[in-house]
Amino acid sequence: MLIDPLILLQAYSIGVFPMSDDRDARDVYWVEPKYRAILPLGQFHLSHSLARVLRRDRFRVTANRAFGDILALCAQAAPDRPSTWINHAIERAYVDLHARRFAHSIEVWDGEELVGGLYGVALGTAFFGESMVSRRTDASKVALAWLVARMRFAGFTLLDCQFMTDHLRTMGAVEIRQRDYLQLLGAAVGSVALGAESDVLAAGSGAAAELAFAPLAGRADTGSPLAPSLTVSGPLSGHSIAQLLTQTS
Repeated sequence: MLIDPLILLQAYSIGVFPMSDDRDARDVYWVEPKYRAILPLGQFHLSHSLARVLRRDRFRVTANRAFGDILALCAQAAPDRPSTWINHAIERAYVDLHARRFAHSIEVWDGEELVGGLYGVALGTAFFGESMVSRRTDASKVALAWLVARMRFAGFTLLDCQFMTDHLRTMGAVEIRQRDYLQLLGAAVGSVALGAESDVLAAGSGAAAELAFAPLAGRADTGSPLAPSLTVSGPLSGHSIAQLLTQTS
């Protein structure tokens, strides 16, 4: 089965996303939850222990340098997750979206070993988190902290977590009704034109995503015209991420 990239982006723009029953399942179905988990960017809970991990730069963090590897790691079975909803059709679809600059990953490294991270889709000022993975203590928390900080810096307005989990709740996620979610979604993607296929698929996620992820992908960092009150001192590091997460916009 092939998932058309334009249909996938249009689905996100109206609050729908794909899932599958199993890694080897052939079918994909579309999900529109009645209740949606989001993480308000100004309410991220930075615990003292996570702040210490960030400031010590326990891990090296990058973006969009190992997208396929992060996706594959998320799709692997694990003791706490014996099956996965990421089937082969979904994997191919997001690799395609990444090549078109709509899907993005945060990678967490221990030395040269990839030990965690997350991936999702960005449209306008919305980021739709798809999956996160950890193979070291705190690796996925570090990935989420970096994502939230960079989203705040770049002027994002919506971090969609799809379904609530205990892990997300401890990080500050809340659950809202779908109708309330759609209002937030409309404001975040309202300026994104999803009409002509050739125009849409050539556009990429937009300026906010470039501002958020480019420095972690090895491109130069710039100031934040969308959230100018958020500043960092010195090079991008775990310390600067902790600093961003304790500022108010």
